[in-house]
Amino acid sequence: MINTFINKNKLSGDFIKIAEGYFIPLAEEIKTHQLSAKSTYFVGINGSQGSGKSTLSEFLKEYLSETYGLTVEVMSLDDFYFSRIERQIIADDVHPLFKTRGVPGTHNMSLAKSVLQDLKQQRPTTIPRFNKATDDPHPMSAWTKVNGAVDIVIFEGWCWGVEPQTYEQLKQPVNTFEETEDPNSDWRNHANLQLSLSYLPLYSLMDKWVMLKAPSFADVYAWRLEQEQKLKDATNNKQTSGIMDEKQVQRFIQHYQRLTEHGLSTLPNKCDHVFELNSSRAIIGHRTKKVDA
Repeated sequence: MINTFINKNKLSGDFIKIAEGYFIPLAEEIKTHQLSAKSTYFVGINGSQGSGKSTLSEFLKEYLSETYGLTVEVMSLDDFYFSRIERQIIADDVHPLFKTRGVPGTHNMSLAKSVLQDLKQQRPTTIPRFNKATDDPHPMSAWTKVNGAVDIVIFEGWCWGVEPQTYEQLKQPVNTFEETEDPNSDWRNHANLQLSLSYLPLYSLMDKWVMLKAPSFADVYAWRLEQEQKLKDATNNKQTSGIMDEKQVQRFIQHYQRLTEHGLSTLPNKCDHVFELNSSRAIIGHRTKKVDA
């Protein structure tokens, strides 16, 4: 099963050691807890751009479904991005920076809430899918229809699980991008408000939290460039209006810096499993949440 997964996802042979040492034990733990709960079990995965969230999520899905016959649905916070037209409306109403997808406030969280609650109540639902190559949602005909009860739901996202910042933290720009393009902190304050109102309340639906922890934000640029190249290769240069070059990626990731760094400093103590990554995304450490006696 592991070799098939490696070939399908074009991974290196090193993934075998990662899967056997870390991901299979995690899958087994999830399976045990799901069986004990006797209901839909929710797993939240946090990780910066390019950290491997999608790979981990898909591996857990394939392992659990093939090994135990469990029904597993994977969705990403990215799937809930507003369309370009919708983001432009927010940009016109609130701040120009909301035209770019990324921060809280650019996702349709009312839809995310509805889908998560449907899954929790084991009702039929439809999971949206977003096309980063066009920077717009896929047509609804390409969305994932869920008709029956699901055993395990995996929800991954770059800021999923990250909690709002304080007023004092928001005052100081974290980079020249914020300093020049958000001098009055209107953009980051609104994003923080949306995080508090629409994202934070949904975290309680997660039964288990997993973090793929980058060494620092400095590594994200290289990882994001790699993602963009893979996206370009996958589309065969078709429908690539949303694909970025190096300069565009450099600007793009600065939208993410504040909450990525905030998550790196605050989430490790709150997650059940933290996989420490090095610059090559190899796992060099694994921490589990301490449970008070």
